[in-house]
Amino acid sequence: MLMKKLLFVACLAAFFLTGCNNSKNNNTPDLTSQQKDSLNSIIAQKDSELNDMMGTLNEIQDGLNQINEAENRVTLLKNGEGANKKQQLKEDVQFIATRMQQNRELLAKLQKQLANSSFQGDQLKKAIENLQKQIAEKDKQLQALRQELDSKDIHIAELDETINNLHTKANNLTSVNRQQSETINTQDKQLNTAWYVFGTKKELKDQHIIEGNKVMTGNFNKSYFTKVDIRDVSEIKLMSKSAKLLTTHPSSSYTLVRDANKQYTLRITNSQIFWSTSKYLVILVK
Repeated sequence: MLMKKLLFVACLAAFFLTGCNNSKNNNTPDLTSQQKDSLNSIIAQKDSELNDMMGTLNEIQDGLNQINEAENRVTLLKNGEGANKKQQLKEDVQFIATRMQQNRELLAKLQKQLANSSFQGDQLKKAIENLQKQIAEKDKQLQALRQELDSKDIHIAELDETINNLHTKANNLTSVNRQQSETINTQDKQLNTAWYVFGTKKELKDQHIIEGNKVMTGNFNKSYFTKVDIRDVSEIKLMSKSAKLLTTHPSSSYTLVRDANKQYTLRITNSQIFWSTSKYLVILVK
């Protein structure tokens, strides 16, 4: 199940980056050379961040696979016979504990990568949450293993120490995870927040949003703007037969369409690209 989720995340990332690259090849005369460079830089950054996070996800999954293999060996050993049984059990249990700790550290690294990343995919967050649940379940299985071995008079002192250490580290990691989750949510909101306004020339001048031929260069009235989550906004009804975007947004990411009354609606076809050059949208209407 986890691998399917990771594959979905990878496909999602590839789809997003392909879309970005395609938009990069379109002619966008409304973008200056500097703005195009900025957009290309954003695309390259997302590409690098996603590659790093997917690499860490794969490392964690490899660790879980190795733990499962070691657990299978333990299952065979604890019910078997042999002079080296206890030593082999000890080695496998220590291996499981070591890999679990490595996975915890990798998970913390992955959460930090996501917190610092400009890419905030919901499927990626769900995959991380699923990994947390799997590692927590492994903790319970390790404790159950200790109880079972004790009942068979197979006591491994190192296992007691390992479980005690895991409890301490698990509590510390839970606190860190909570803080990182709060940071991710805060950054997620910031990354997906934008503001828009539309009005007549007089209305925009009165709010100091436009001054002469310049847009938002002075002390303009920010409270006049409407605050939105860019993931939830695909259309803005302008209620005017004349509309012109004063802020720069890639032309391939939106269209202006008329309704039955010939009034314009701004239709955003690619929100990530549309808001990549400016989180403020100013539209002049008549």
